Amino acid sequence: MVSEKKEPSLLDGFKAFLMRGNVIDLAVAVVIGAAFTKIVNSVVEGVINPLVGAIGTQDLNRYSSCLSGPCGYDQETGEVVDGIPIMWGNVLSAALSFLITAAVVYFLMVLPMAKYLARQAARKAEKEGVAEAMEVSELEVLKEIRDELVAQRSGTAGPASREDGPDTTGPQPPQG
Repeated sequence: MVSEKKEPSLLDGFKAFLMRGNVIDLAVAVVIGAAFTKIVNSVVEGVINPLVGAIGTQDLNRYSSCLSGPCGYDQETGEVVDGIPIMWGNVLSAALSFLITAAVVYFLMVLPMAKYLARQAARKAEKEGVAEAMEVSELEVLKEIRDELVAQRSGTAGPASREDGPDTTGPQPPQG
């Protein structure tokens, strides 16, 4: 009889995929990242843009250049009606948001985690070093015991061949 291997169902495979640690970590990272983006955007719009606005316009997003000819804007809507504007203020604002996000993630999450993992690895290596030293010393003691037993059996060393007392390992001649 040939044994049939039951293939995992689609649902079982999906459940195994979801239960892997990496997927759960990634999901948590995405949720935290989405919430953190709001904080960073608030910092850029509430702090960075006004600081830059002290130099020029009040809104960093309004910095632009015109690619062809002077750009004409509709006074009511603020939309461009003539020319081709390059909105480099938007790019600068997004770049600042990215740099702030990257710096905060690095200094508050990545760097502390790296230090923690390095300490854990050092502790693990230290424990393995101590265990290895204990194994070596234990091995040396066992070798010494083995050598002593071999020497006792052959009669070349050990307490039986000492000169400081009577030999009590074999038959004794009558004294008299």
